Amino acid sequence: MGLDELTADVEAAYGDLGEERSVELDAETRNELAMLSAAYDPASTDELIRRAVHALFRSAVETGDLDFHLRSGYDVTYDEYLMGATMDTYMDQGGFPQPDTNDDRRYQF
Repeated sequence: MGLDELTADVEAAYGDLGEERSVELDAETRNELAMLSAAYDPASTDELIRRAVHALFRSAVETGDLDFHLRSGYDVTYDEYLMGATMDTYMDQGGFPQPDTNDDRRYQF
């Protein structure tokens, strides 16, 4: 598998998700959601669930867990998915494009 398969799978899953999801809650999850709801006082628990997905995604990216699973299943990383090309593609082209001039000041404030 590779980048094209990952892109196709993400697009298919996105289409399958739709706007709403119905999720059954076990006792532990219900208790945790109740605690979060009491603490954050959101307009609805849907907002907490959206935040939970964002937090899980961010954690998976930051810890490298997402890359591990993507590399295992698709042989690509999240960065490669975002770039739309694998690192091998860039290396075959002589590396990342560099500016014509060496401007050492570009990172100075």
